[in-house]
Amino acid sequence: MMRFLRPLALLVAIASSVPLAASVKVGDKLPSIDLHHGFPPKKIDLASYATNKAIILVGLPELQNTLKEKAGIDEIIIYCVNDGAVMKAWAEDQMIDPNGIIQFMGDPEGALTRSLDMELIHPGPHSVGIIGRCKRFALYAVNGEVKYLAVSERDDDPAGDDYPEDTLAEAMLDAILKHKYDEL
Repeated sequence: MMRFLRPLALLVAIASSVPLAASVKVGDKLPSIDLHHGFPPKKIDLASYATNKAIILVGLPELQNTLKEKAGIDEIIIYCVNDGAVMKAWAEDQMIDPNGIIQFMGDPEGALTRSLDMELIHPGPHSVGIIGRCKRFALYAVNGEVKYLAVSERDDDPAGDDYPEDTLAEAMLDAILKHKYDEL
């Protein structure tokens, strides 16, 4: 099995008036939510940021060069429910080039997570104090429109830790290439 990073903290979204939405699905537009990048945080509107780009919004980075070269991915945004300082420290710990294809962002209030209906609400994690966290998921968006979505959760593995395969780089690459082939 490939080694992968566990999300501790990513995409900082601070938006006090973000309406809750039904689960994100293929064809939806990414929400217009201010995310925080780095520390001190720089506000970035996700919908505007994703315009005219093909991005992957994902919890775990792997094979970024393959994704860029084979699938035409401009950027990979790694996010979770945490603040910009934690995300910056995590990116530094992982030796992520701040000018590279991977960008770490945080969602400290869970606004993006709730807007995408990706909040981990299973009673198991809640019983041990894991509240308001994000499910393990990856989505592919082009020009802000969701083209593919994968969620790694099962009844016996609500956080997707034991079975993350659907959201890892190989699965995303396969799905993106299939999507591009189907569009031709």
